Amino acid sequence: MVQKIVRGILVIIGIAIFYQLTSIGLSQEVFKSYITIESNSLMPLIISAIGGLIGGALVFIISPWIIKWGKQTTSWIECRLQKTPLNDIIYGFLGLIMGLIIANMLVRAFVTIPWIGSYLPILANVILGYLGMSIAIKKKDELSRAIPNLPKFMTKFSKQSSDIAEDAKPKILDTSVIIDGRIADICKSGFIEGKLIIPAFVLEELRHIADSSDLLKRNRGRRGLDVLKKIQKELDVEVEIYEGDFEEISEVDSKLVKLAQMVGGKILTNDFNLNKVAELQGVPVLNINELANAVKPVVLPGEEMNVQVIKDGKEMGQGVAYLDDGTMIVIDGGKKYIGKKIDVIVTSVLQTAAGRMIFAKPKENHKQKNEQKQKAL
Repeated sequence: MVQKIVRGILVIIGIAIFYQLTSIGLSQEVFKSYITIESNSLMPLIISAIGGLIGGALVFIISPWIIKWGKQTTSWIECRLQKTPLNDIIYGFLGLIMGLIIANMLVRAFVTIPWIGSYLPILANVILGYLGMSIAIKKKDELSRAIPNLPKFMTKFSKQSSDIAEDAKPKILDTSVIIDGRIADICKSGFIEGKLIIPAFVLEELRHIADSSDLLKRNRGRRGLDVLKKIQKELDVEVEIYEGDFEEISEVDSKLVKLAQMVGGKILTNDFNLNKVAELQGVPVLNINELANAVKPVVLPGEEMNVQVIKDGKEMGQGVAYLDDGTMIVIDGGKKYIGKKIDVIVTSVLQTAAGRMIFAKPKENHKQKNEQKQKAL
């Protein structure tokens, strides 16, 4: 939609420019010497209108390339600005202003020169503006020494800006974390700061999942759309839909990494592979599964707990139970207690990539073994 609007604006601008150029051409003496047009006729207006329409058609044809070039240029500028220190940007801005002021003061004396006088201001502004910006960045240390309070102000301003920027870095949501749904509760709790960015290509992938012929995939996609609606409508969180796309990249994960590098944001995901790829490319990642594991209660060997044995385990005689947060408890000798609530004693805790596993024994068996040991002694 945005691309169509931009294309329409470009066509209107093209019509206006070519209309003016045709009108100027008709007023030239060279043109009048070849074609005689009466002063009171509508012919000049008709010719100018035809010229404008031809120009608009040409702009309409080449507008996709113009828009693509504009997107690439904007992305390149944003990437460069993200990597440029704030001090250099401020010094460059001050140098640019000084260069433009000097350029406009100098060209006043040369405006009356025929032919080139009207073009000198443009040339002078470009050259002296660039020189002022370049010299200010290269000579920033000398400028800091020349102006006593400037380094202190710049350091303080830079530190405050970097602290704010670090806290308010935009968070980019991928498909897995939207479908998961826990992001809505995390946002509601206030632990997520900054703007949430939802790329259009992620929404497109989510829409395809919601339209899938597979019932499970369709339900997952619709759940993701409901979660997004909840975040936008019910929660006090700034949400931005990023309309841009990286047509040269086919995979959604690679597009997310590219977008995070471009805007200087963090990726919110549950995808283990995306997590690793982003970390290798220096993009910060917030993994919801890691957060869930981090906030689970710490259980130490020797602690007692009351659990309900749900099913038998992989090994002979084992039973399996679960805590309220989903942590699996493997109970040695717990198979005979399936369907019952029993007291168990934790023997060890294992942290894996998939989560935390707790190994335990029934308290009754543990007591019997202790009594047998004491009798043997």
